[in-house]
Amino acid sequence: MDLNIVQMILVFIVAFLAGMEGILDEFHFHQPIIACTLIGLVTGNLVPCVILGGTLQMIALGWANIGAAVAPDAALASVASAIILVLSGAGKAGVSSAIAIAVPLAVAGLLLTIICRTIATAFVHFMDAAAKEGSIGKVEFWHIVAICMQGLRIAIPAALILAIGAGPVRGLLEAMPTWLTDGLSIGGGMVVAVGYAMVINMMATREVWPFFIIGFVLATVSSITLIGLGGIGIALALIYLALSKQGGSGNGGGNANIGDPLGDIIDNY
Repeated sequence: MDLNIVQMILVFIVAFLAGMEGILDEFHFHQPIIACTLIGLVTGNLVPCVILGGTLQMIALGWANIGAAVAPDAALASVASAIILVLSGAGKAGVSSAIAIAVPLAVAGLLLTIICRTIATAFVHFMDAAAKEGSIGKVEFWHIVAICMQGLRIAIPAALILAIGAGPVRGLLEAMPTWLTDGLSIGGGMVVAVGYAMVINMMATREVWPFFIIGFVLATVSSITLIGLGGIGIALALIYLALSKQGGSGNGGGNANIGDPLGDIIDNY
């Protein structure tokens, strides 16, 4: 599929916003489900891009900057894979190939992230000097430059992919051997598992384990739709809130309230 100049400009703007939001984290344009949906919207490929974004979002759940470790670049993976999916013209059939490409792109994006953050340290010194001069305008200028640099971190690779065109992109996808695409798909599946494990490790407590178990069991029932699962989730959340408001040792047990009312209730059960 070939894009017209207006669509290319809109894609470039979406990529730029995704790059900035990777730092600002205010409107979450860098999240895969939003970035891919926006690119699908401006290119007329909404459905396959939403499917791609939803799948990548599940993979990226466990991607987080922990200490000095920088997480894979979800923004670059989302934008680049969505553009490749659109240019390939494969529609829903090309989602699996785009996902296979997204994971290595996310890892490769780490290099761009590190470069931008290294350059940004120089801007901090410029802002310190401007602050000593009492020039608020210069401080704001360097803030804007640093944020725009983060936007270009995603927008420039997106523009390069758009410049290559649909033909070479389609040829690249078709030239990929089966063992490579299968290996990347398996690697992507492993990343999903690791992402879930990291999320559960951060969130899991004795109070929420029952809800995790119920959710995973219900997810295996194919006759329940996503709307049904959403309704069950809301109901469980309301139950959790109702139990947390009760507090204390409700049945007169010997466990003391240690600041965890729901934990006391579960212990007494």
